[in-house]
Amino acid sequence: MKMKATKTGVSSSLLFFLFAISIGTLFSADFAAAQNTTTTTQPISVGVVIDFERWVGKLGLSCIEMALSDFYASLGYNYKTRLHINARDSKNDVIGAASAALDLIKNAQVKAIIGPQTSMQANFVVDLGEKAQVPIISFSATTPSLNTRSSYFFRATECVTTQIKAITSLVQAFGWRQVVPVYVDDIYEEGLIPSLTEALQQIDAGVPYRSLISPKANEDQIEKELYKLMSMQSRVFILHTSSDMGSRLLTKAKEIGMMEEGYVWIMTNGMTNNLFQLKSNSSIMNSMQGTLGIKTHVPKTNKLKDFRARWKRKFRQDNPDIHDIELNVFGLWAYDAAIALARAVEEVGIGKWDFKKDNNVSENQNTDLESFGVSQNGHKISEALTRVRFTGLVGDFRFVNRQLDVSTFEIINVNGNWERVVGFWTPEKGLVRNLSSTTTSNKMNLRDNLGPIIWPGEPSSTPKGWEMPINGKKLKIGVPPKRGFNEFVDVKYNNATNRTEFHGYCIDVFEAVVNALPFGLAYEFSAFAKPNGDINGTYDDLVYQVHLGNFDAVVGDVTIRFNRSLHVDFTLPFTESGVTMIVPVKDKRSKNPWVFLKPLTRDLWVTTFCFFVFVGFVVWVLEHRINEDFRGPPSHQIGTSFWFSFSTMVFSHRERVVSNLARFVVTVWIFVVLILTRSYTASLTSLLTVQQLQPTVTDLNQLLKNGENVGYLKDSFVLGLLKGLGFPESKLKTYESSEELELLFKKKKEEGGIAAVLDEYPYMKLFLAKYGSKYAMVEPSFKTDGFGFVFPKGSPLVPDISRAILTVTERGTTKEIEKKLFRQVTNYQDFNSQVSSNVLGLESFWGLFLIAGVASLSALIVFAAIFIYQQRQIITDSDRVDSIWEKVLEMLRIYDHKDLSSHTFKKNAEVE
Repeated sequence: MKMKATKTGVSSSLLFFLFAISIGTLFSADFAAAQNTTTTTQPISVGVVIDFERWVGKLGLSCIEMALSDFYASLGYNYKTRLHINARDSKNDVIGAASAALDLIKNAQVKAIIGPQTSMQANFVVDLGEKAQVPIISFSATTPSLNTRSSYFFRATECVTTQIKAITSLVQAFGWRQVVPVYVDDIYEEGLIPSLTEALQQIDAGVPYRSLISPKANEDQIEKELYKLMSMQSRVFILHTSSDMGSRLLTKAKEIGMMEEGYVWIMTNGMTNNLFQLKSNSSIMNSMQGTLGIKTHVPKTNKLKDFRARWKRKFRQDNPDIHDIELNVFGLWAYDAAIALARAVEEVGIGKWDFKKDNNVSENQNTDLESFGVSQNGHKISEALTRVRFTGLVGDFRFVNRQLDVSTFEIINVNGNWERVVGFWTPEKGLVRNLSSTTTSNKMNLRDNLGPIIWPGEPSSTPKGWEMPINGKKLKIGVPPKRGFNEFVDVKYNNATNRTEFHGYCIDVFEAVVNALPFGLAYEFSAFAKPNGDINGTYDDLVYQVHLGNFDAVVGDVTIRFNRSLHVDFTLPFTESGVTMIVPVKDKRSKNPWVFLKPLTRDLWVTTFCFFVFVGFVVWVLEHRINEDFRGPPSHQIGTSFWFSFSTMVFSHRERVVSNLARFVVTVWIFVVLILTRSYTASLTSLLTVQQLQPTVTDLNQLLKNGENVGYLKDSFVLGLLKGLGFPESKLKTYESSEELELLFKKKKEEGGIAAVLDEYPYMKLFLAKYGSKYAMVEPSFKTDGFGFVFPKGSPLVPDISRAILTVTERGTTKEIEKKLFRQVTNYQDFNSQVSSNVLGLESFWGLFLIAGVASLSALIVFAAIFIYQQRQIITDSDRVDSIWEKVLEMLRIYDHKDLSSHTFKKNAEVE
């Protein structure tokens, strides 16, 4: 038993010894590998230019340090290079950033620089990087022009202009027509505004003003600028500033009443991405209630959640005196930028990383900007950065044209103590409520793609984007005084009240339209007149006054014309459109002794007479052998035949018709005669009794050919139309009122009288309401757009006024106003269609004559066939040697004798 225990103890000792040896061997191998890695890993010095005193700089530096630690930890010992950070303080100053970058390049000979923080600082540093061929990677400089200046500058952040489409989609969704950008006068702010202005104009949203704030503006200067904005119509403001300046602006706006109902504030991502730093300040957050914002979208992942927790612990350890700071997208971009740089350097690998002195620099040039060398591997790092692809904390990381391809934005709404996401914008879908939604967004009503929004002042409806200024200024509306056609516009000075009064159809319609608006509109009319009361120029001059800003609008009988629309905007027309022609009419009733012939055309008269003769002949043929009334001397037979035929016209024939064939022919003919006589009677009655008003002219070419004078309204665009049609100016006569036009029509041609007038439909309709019994509206008609109200280009009032015009039109209000103006147009006549005639032609009766002719010919054929059959022995007798002509004569002699076998002669013999 003892021996057995000893053997067991030896075995255990042996196993423990072997295990210890294996552990030691493994440890020695790992130590040797580590020692070998340390000796073969090449340290690469990189610079970081940030502001040590500001939270953004501290946040960025902590993220960069964590990025390098995480990157090399993920590789284990499998890396050839290792980045070593040389951080420099930019002191929140352009010169400080440039000095720091110069020191890093010249003295530390860094191979790349992460930073600086702002676009202003990067504007100087980028040139140093280009000269030294040192890549500059900024995680917060967003100005677009920086990329175009150097092939060594990389923006590991979005370009400020990538949010433009998201902003314009938001403006377009709510139909805002005027937008005012509010921005700070520096390179960062100016990078967005030109492109934003152009994009807004493409969606018909004007930019009437740009509010430029100095970076060093005090509270009084900010307040003065905000009061200036309050005096304008636009109530939609795009705030493109830093979070510090933005909070100052919004706080002051809250104080003076610019965060009330009707106002819209849209923040760009320069402010929304740093919104968390304002969260702890309740007064600032209270001033921002209801604002909208465009914010860079960061996908929520487990990787990001883990990093956020680790970063918070590290930052609190490194900065115990800083509280209430949140990790924002700039810190995440700093993390990803450091990872990208480490990957690029690792790709380049071990090599000569020193600087080479520029041969073009002479020894006498000892300034810092001229004496530093050129990085030998800078271009390799730059090329490697363009190939970097990985999934970072912000999503897919890759450089497109040396900047991040950021495309998704959140639409946020500040409500309470924090922001609320109400939608998203992507290039593929535009505005959407949820990114995960597979349904197509509503393109007709974009606002339906967003969640509920709390607006400033918490109104129940969406702000319309503009208001009348609060300084009490009213719209100054120009009105053209008229000498004639005052029914449309009547401008008169009232001595009793010492005021100018405005009346007329156009004024009434405008007032009805204003009453139909969903908001109040303060305005006052102002006559566009000389001291003597006459119009102060042409209608084109009046319209141009709106473009010049002398009038805010024009109300009157102003026709919508292309040349005018180049300078102003018109509402929808509120009258019927078109240019038409008015000519005198005359009574065409005939007053001559031969008027009884006019009901029928010559062709119908001749055809009727021929058929009377023809029917009389047919009846004579059919009745001659069997009816004593159609026998006797030739003159008697001819007279009887004509008498019988023509007497059917008045149904007074007394001769008996005994043949069935003749009775058939006479029956059909009497039916034809009945229709002819009734039609003739009706037409003659109309010619003799009904007033036949017909236009004197129906064709413009007829006026040109005859050299007639034509009238047009003074200062009307119709003058150009008539000249274009070929009318010489000497043949064109002007008038200013309905009364003057009536006088021109009454005058003779030699005295300057006119044969026709061309003018717009509303004027001509009013003229016909007064003198319609003597004039008619005829062709031609030219298309125009009618009367419209005039407003400045891009005025937000135009769509609202146009919708109100549709409202009052559909309600019938304009019809009621029109009845007051035109009263009852009882004698209005329109001869635009072809002039009708009371004269009857052959084309209306040829069917009747065809029936009568066929009936008569059929009766003749049947009678001839029967007669020839009865006398067939004359033709078939072979003993006769007569010629054919002699046989025909023989048959005619037989026909001329009585047919004694007829029942009519038998009856007479029985009576005798």
